[in-house]
Amino acid sequence: MCCMEGIPLIGDRAPEFKAQTTKGVIDFPEDYEGKWVVLFSHPADFTPVCTTEFVAFAKRYEEFKEKNAELIGLSIDQVFSHIKWVEWIKEKLGVEIPFPIIADNTGRIAKLFGMLHPEAAESQTVRAVFIIDPKGIIRAILYYPLSVGRNIDEILRLLTALQVSSEKGVALPANWPNNELIGDKVIVPPPTSEDEAKERPKKYECFDWWFCYKAVDE
Repeated sequence: MCCMEGIPLIGDRAPEFKAQTTKGVIDFPEDYEGKWVVLFSHPADFTPVCTTEFVAFAKRYEEFKEKNAELIGLSIDQVFSHIKWVEWIKEKLGVEIPFPIIADNTGRIAKLFGMLHPEAAESQTVRAVFIIDPKGIIRAILYYPLSVGRNIDEILRLLTALQVSSEKGVALPANWPNNELIGDKVIVPPPTSEDEAKERPKKYECFDWWFCYKAVDE
């Protein structure tokens, strides 16, 4: 399955690219084989909201690494701007940015991922987040307006939920792992026959046969 009208969707294979970054040239997805990737774009360097986001991502970087995930930032600023901004964050705020930032000054990669702001004359990238699995498939897409920063804890939660769903073959409830009805338990896939529906309440905790749940490790 490929991209629709040039913009990738959930379930599509992420576009391939080579890019200059603050950590050198990367070849995606080859350099990230076997890893989850959180690829995110920001409108511009040296802007307050983006600065707060990068500090938040950096402070949680080890948590992403523990989940076998790598972070990649992107904007259409040039690499020298990225380097100076990263330097400023370290000197002024005491935070080192450990992940690469793509210098997409031509907008080539941003166009592949639909990251360009439609009302900014292709001069700004939106606050987009793509979570890509180890097979290179896009599993989640988040878009935020220019005026509101992202919730990095939610991105971590979503990454964890996707990994659990993939590994266990289950669905995850709202606010997992702190759901109001079933706490940190997970939802069992729906039955495929009448007989299976009748057996469900004997095997799992259920509100009804169509809403059964279990502990994540069961």
